[in-house]
Amino acid sequence: MGQKMDSALLPMDYDTYVFDLYGTLVDIHTDEELPMVWEKLALFYGYYDAPYEPMELKKRYGELVNGKEQELKKTLEDDPKYAHEASPEIEITDVFSALFREKGVEADEALAVHAGQFFRVLSTEYVRVYPGTAQMLESLKKQGKKVYLLSNAQRIFTEYEMHTLEIAQYFDDILISSDYRTKKPDPRFFGILVDRYHLAVERTLFVGNDSRTDILGATQAGMHTFYVNSNISPANDAAPNADYSVDSFEKWEY
Repeated sequence: MGQKMDSALLPMDYDTYVFDLYGTLVDIHTDEELPMVWEKLALFYGYYDAPYEPMELKKRYGELVNGKEQELKKTLEDDPKYAHEASPEIEITDVFSALFREKGVEADEALAVHAGQFFRVLSTEYVRVYPGTAQMLESLKKQGKKVYLLSNAQRIFTEYEMHTLEIAQYFDDILISSDYRTKKPDPRFFGILVDRYHLAVERTLFVGNDSRTDILGATQAGMHTFYVNSNISPANDAAPNADYSVDSFEKWEY
């Protein structure tokens, strides 16, 4: 049983701090089920001679995402070392490209990215940092700590959101799962960060809001863990084996 914290104040006993993003540093709400999202996205595709009915577009998007995930999962599971732990993360730009191609349009990468970002904007109700986030990260940097991000996300969304929120500059590196085609809790994703920067895992604290992808994954990688139960944590989530935990997380202390 780890230590229950009264507030989200990180211990300063570590050399390296690795953060999850959404639900940990950034509060976000998206809704891809809104009819307006597919109506506007279908209109966007129509601008480029790729006509879709809104529900046709939604259906094909879901089918393409699922198909690409299953194909990638099979590829990952070919490695017997990870056969039961494969967590595929597709590159979502490939889906938006395929949607053009199915209508006979060969879209360049820039257009596919713009389509994806337009979709993200349409489906996002809000995206904002939790109170105290920037100040907490800045405090870590001033104390000479190494700070990294390890996020299950799509670069075409996350990179731009982080710059808009003005927090990207606090990280020594930002690892986004879509770049590596695998995501937390897959040990391969944690291993990329550990190997690249030769992290001493026993001197590393992982901070996240999901007991499985964040806390279990980081623990299996040998890191210490700090769990925050935020408004985006899975329903009825808890991480009793985290080294530190905060219930009803709302803001960072620093």
